[in-house]
Formats: sequence, structure tokens, C-alpha cells
Amino acid sequence: MKAGVIGAGAWGTALAHTLSMDGEAVRLWALEADVVAAINGDHANSAYLPGVALNPTIIATGVMADMADCDMLLIVCPAQHLRAMVAQTPACTPLVLCSKGIEAGTGLLMSEVVAEVRPDAPLAVLSGPTFAHEVAQGLPTAITLACSDADLARTLAARIARPAFRPYVSDDVIGAEIGGAVKNVLAIACGIAEGAGLGLNARASLISRGFAEMTRFGLARGARAETLSGLSGLGDLVLTCSSTNSRNFSLGKGLGEGRSAVDLLANRRTVAEGAFTAPVLRDAARSAGVEMPVAEAVCALLEGRAPVADIVGALLSRPLRPE
Repeated sequence: MKAGVIGAGAWGTALAHTLSMDGEAVRLWALEADVVAAINGDHANSAYLPGVALNPTIIATGVMADMADCDMLLIVCPAQHLRAMVAQTPACTPLVLCSKGIEAGTGLLMSEVVAEVRPDAPLAVLSGPTFAHEVAQGLPTAITLACSDADLARTLAARIARPAFRPYVSDDVIGAEIGGAVKNVLAIACGIAEGAGLGLNARASLISRGFAEMTRFGLARGARAETLSGLSGLGDLVLTCSSTNSRNFSLGKGLGEGRSAVDLLANRRTVAEGAFTAPVLRDAARSAGVEMPVAEAVCALLEGRAPVADIVGALLSRPLRPE
């Protein structure tokens, strides 16, 4: 039996590389034939994870049936494609969801999508502060592995853990997912502040007030506060709001510099999940009666409804209130 990873972008490739570091065979499904050929022939994925020499025990494939003998599958596809992807996976194989987002049209979290498509599949969520290239380099990383089944959580944690890759187990699946989804939107906001030259004070304020929004929304959806203040919430938020290594932060930086979302998102090979999550999050928050002004501001900029100066001015002119 072997581990399987579905999705050979930067994060999926880094996870496959990490799982193979002790010589374990790992199967990696990729959409693009050129990526499959490069991984198998050159032991590299220069399209998504350049500069990393991949272990030869990683075998790439473009055929989903080749994943049938895997004893677990890490799902690392874009959030908006998860429904279609999971429908193709082998039945009853434990699924570890590594995609971060909320499904457009339904407002469902990734675990809720899987519950509709594959209700028979044992399920866990992997989330936390992880830049793919650092994980691939073997730099110390801690993540949350959330699963409602304690025995399955222990089994999966033992399979995933490596000397520099440390999973912390939780049973709060909803909390882990909300942290991962909302932080992408807030990272865009911090990137906007960077691009507009608003300073580090503004970024710190956005992180803290954004975390308050994440917490309000998470609690309304049944998450626990301690999960949101942990690795998959606050930890991931701090990382992605602090570096252009984050695709979402980079997108926001471009918006803050005055470029349009259409131009910034055109012809990208990688996905900035926050751009797709933002309007879904806004609508879900409104439906739940949760106030999320930072998320609303990000949506306004993504939709081109106002320039940066006007949106920042609107945030700064909100009524004064207790923290």
C-alpha cells in the first residue's frame, strides 16, 4: 500500500515529496501530461515547485484508476474543483483534504462537499501555516490534522508525520477549514495595504481585526475558538499575511498598486484561492448575520467597485466602538 496525492501543484508536490523522504513510495496524480513526464523522467516539477529535486519513489500519473491501491489520498486540488475531483476517487479510501476554500454556489466547506459526494469516505482535514517550498526543503513545519474519528486521526497522523513535519490532532474539522478559507481573503487585504503603501501599522491592524472577523464567522458556523487561535487559524493567517510567497498576498499587493483583478488573475497557472472564496464568504457571512467589513472591502476591490483610497477611507470612517 502507498500514500497518494491528488494534485501536483506546489503544495501537492511538496506533500508528496515530504511523504517520500523516508523512502516510502508515493503516487502523485497530475492533470498535465508534461508535469507527469517531468516528475517521472527528471524527478522535478519546475512548473510548480522549481529548484526541488524530487525523490525517485514519487511516481506521477494522469490516470485516476492508478490511485486505487493507495491507503490514503491527500486531496490538493483547487477548492472549486474539489467536488468533481472527489467524485472520481476510489470508494472508501481515507481522504485528507488539503484544499482551502468555500464552494461557490453552495457555501459549503470542503468537508461538507465530500459528505455529499462521498459520504462513505473516512475524512480528515490538513491545514496550517505552510509555504510549499519550505516544506519541500525539510524546514520545520507544524500543521493541524482535524478528524472527528479519534482512531483515524491517530492513524493518519502517524502516516503523515516526518521529523520536520509535525501534525497536531484536533476533532474540530469545521474550525480547521474555516481558518484555512478565511485567511486567504484576509491575506489579500494585507497585500492591498502593502501595495498601497499603508505601512506596517495598517497590516498589523488588518491581521488583528481580520482575526476577529474569522472568529465571529467561525463561531457562527460551529467552530471552536481554540481551533481558530491555533495553527489552522491564527498561525496560517500570520504566515499568509506577511509574505509575497503567498499567492493571495501577492494578488492583494497588485490590487493595492492599482492593477485590476481581471489582469492579475489572467493567465495564472496557480490559483489565488482567496479571490474565489471572498464573494462566497461575504454572502455566507451576510446570511449568518456576521459583520465582516474587511472581507467586504476585499470583495469591493476584486469586483472593481471602488478605488483603493475610497475603500480604505470607508473602513477608517466606520463608527467607533469597543474592541
